Amino acid sequence: MTPTRQVAILIFPDVEVLDFAGPFEVFAVAGEMLNGSPYHTYTVGTGAQTLVARNGLKVVANYTLENAPLPDILVLPGGSGSRVASQESVYMDWIERAAGHATHVITVCTGARFTARLGWLNGQPYTTHHLAFDELRELVPDGELRAGQRFVETGKLISAAGISAGIDASLYLLAKLSGDDAAAIVARYMEYTPQR
Repeated sequence: MTPTRQVAILIFPDVEVLDFAGPFEVFAVAGEMLNGSPYHTYTVGTGAQTLVARNGLKVVANYTLENAPLPDILVLPGGSGSRVASQESVYMDWIERAAGHATHVITVCTGARFTARLGWLNGQPYTTHHLAFDELRELVPDGELRAGQRFVETGKLISAAGISAGIDASLYLLAKLSGDDAAAIVARYMEYTPQR
């Protein structure tokens, strides 16, 4: 039996809803539908209090930064709140620790701000939301922005373009780890047609 992979999704004030909810759905459904519950998916935030995501959605994280299990897969969503969160050591220190344990890291949309500020995109190909291209070029002047790509994989890092692209990146990683049939089962349940 395959051991359960821990999938941590960081959330913070003004996080883009589908950036975290899309990957959450992919891996949570995989944990429910595939034999052996191979994925345990959870959100991580700074505390147990309710936070307000984009457009007023109220969310409470499953774990805090202090008590969250170290992940095998780390998902870093974006949204306007990532501009602030990516400059706060409480988030950045945890991301470095969690990513050091993880075998895969997915950034969604402007979640690329986190990896850019950590220097992980230097000299690397990546993508992000089309409205953040100029900002990311400034943050990573020697990076290779791949405009128009749904997601870009470099080593253990997968960067996804805007919002719904996080679903595609998550299904891609699911297929890589659990097979194409597993990803197809999840996509069909979600009534979602993956884009490459």
